Amino acid sequence: MAFDLPPQLYAIFNTPSLPSLGPKKRAEALPLSKLKNDLKSAVSQSDLSGNNADLMRSAALLWHDYLDESHTISQDINSSDGSFLHAIMHRREPDYSNAKYWFNRVGAHDAFLEIFDRVKKISINTSCSQIIESDWDPFAMVDSVSKANSGSEEYRLLQRIQKIEFEVLLKRFCN
Repeated sequence: MAFDLPPQLYAIFNTPSLPSLGPKKRAEALPLSKLKNDLKSAVSQSDLSGNNADLMRSAALLWHDYLDESHTISQDINSSDGSFLHAIMHRREPDYSNAKYWFNRVGAHDAFLEIFDRVKKISINTSCSQIIESDWDPFAMVDSVSKANSGSEEYRLLQRIQKIEFEVLLKRFCN
């Protein structure tokens, strides 16, 4: 992660590979029961509460490829952060029109500027440059993900961009 997560949470998100852009499960994703136990401990030790605790749980489940479980949490968080996670989950399903619906509900999110700045550094003069033409465009990200071929350089770049989305959101949840 590009910032200092509390160690217990860092251990959950520090995986050898990045999550897929789709619903594919990774072999190194934590088993659901272990992830839930680790999350329970990490969230309590990190003094997260309320929506931030739920957001962290939803993000961790999504990071470890448990889309349905993440969805169950994020759909009940009535905030732009909850809608953002909900949109990423639908983007990964893939249910692109539903992802766009939820990104529309996100509105002008406070995280967009930092995402834009970080994505711009890695995507200029690449096939993903349309995502950051003038500001962060989550709808262009959905379109790019929908067209990316697994295993391609563009796919790997989009995974890195998705990681940036997570990093910026996690930083918000910890503050």
